[in-house]
Amino acid sequence: MRFPKACEIAMTKVVAIDIKKSIYEAIEKMIANEHRDIIIIDGNDFYILRALDIINIHGNKIDLADSLDTLSLIKLPAINKNTNILQMLPLLDEPTEYICTINDDGSLYGIITHTDITSHIDPETLMDNYKINDFLKLIQNVKWVNKDVQTREILQDMFEESLDSIIIVEELQPIGILTTKDIIKLIKENKELSLSISNYMTTPIDTVNKDISIREALEFIKQKHYKRVIVVNDDKTLLGVVTQKELITLTYVNWSSILKEHQEELQEINIMLESQNKKYKSLASKDRLTNLYNRYKFEQLYYSIQKTLLQQNKSLVLIIIDIDHFKQVNDTYGHNVGDAVLKQFADLLIKHTRESDIVSRWGGEEFIILLSNIDIQTACMVADKLRTTIEKRHFETVEHITASFGITHIQNYSTLQESVEKADKALYKAKKSGRNCIKIETGE
Repeated sequence: MRFPKACEIAMTKVVAIDIKKSIYEAIEKMIANEHRDIIIIDGNDFYILRALDIINIHGNKIDLADSLDTLSLIKLPAINKNTNILQMLPLLDEPTEYICTINDDGSLYGIITHTDITSHIDPETLMDNYKINDFLKLIQNVKWVNKDVQTREILQDMFEESLDSIIIVEELQPIGILTTKDIIKLIKENKELSLSISNYMTTPIDTVNKDISIREALEFIKQKHYKRVIVVNDDKTLLGVVTQKELITLTYVNWSSILKEHQEELQEINIMLESQNKKYKSLASKDRLTNLYNRYKFEQLYYSIQKTLLQQNKSLVLIIIDIDHFKQVNDTYGHNVGDAVLKQFADLLIKHTRESDIVSRWGGEEFIILLSNIDIQTACMVADKLRTTIEKRHFETVEHITASFGITHIQNYSTLQESVEKADKALYKAKKSGRNCIKIETGE
């Protein structure tokens, strides 16, 4: 197995402009070449003007006649053109997808993008049995909005959250997409941004089913020249978005295990991949927003703890918690405030549970706790203390929220699905009883 050098995969026909040129000239060149980014050359230093930067320029009323050197631009990483592809992996963490390749004298040789790296992944290393749906358990990065949302609000969200795309949905099904490439044209053509996003979204959009393999997802990206795959369920509802960068990371982690056959390269490769592997393991166990365990990790811990404690005749209790009227928080204050509430809520759960308790984000505004070596009566006391603490807690912007609790005792060797179904029944009772209360489901 041979790993290509940077010069073998770099694009040498680079869309670039001198830093002394105007912002307007840069935007014109981006549109003419159908690019969402352009390289800015300042001697032997290289910067990038992104569509996200243009959103900021537009929002701050910066004169497009100003020269590029008046802007605060991101400096691009640069590597010698003879660098091995494996040495580029740490650069995937950079804020842009571009890596400059330079000659020995420091001049620009070419540009490498995530697409170039994807195109040179050895097909033998791709995972036919690893489904995109399994990867969605590890990634929670989709941003979607209703078609009637004002375009100006969307641009602000994209800039503040560094998003390169927004998915537009109707009845939970994706009907359109707005990317940074589209935004460049909107700003250049001075479109009316008070109109709804449905006026400017690209529609219809290509989606993939959750059951396709990682190999198929990468082939889809290559064929379509997309930066991401939009994943839907069998009923066409939106499940998530997986970016090209995330697919590369997943594939390279798998690639590293194959490389163990190549003893001469093993030591060097392990050093280069160590940070990526640590990051991936964390990704595989933690929810990105709240830093709690995710559903995938919770399932592993559930069966491990269940086997140990039940053999010792010790009890287990499952609690499902749902934030009351959380949709109103998002609708009233926006998703940024909603995310902040979820983070504060997660911190509160960790603070008021034992270290031995397993706290996880189950999905959306639902959280789940596995309490070990505790009876149902004591678990109810713990839950009620949590409930009153939440009710009294002051949350930023929204001030006060409440939560409903569903509790069940885990019997014998019940599966996680069986235990969750019982806790869900109790949670449903709590909601029907007016919310902000605790209900138990024994299922006996």
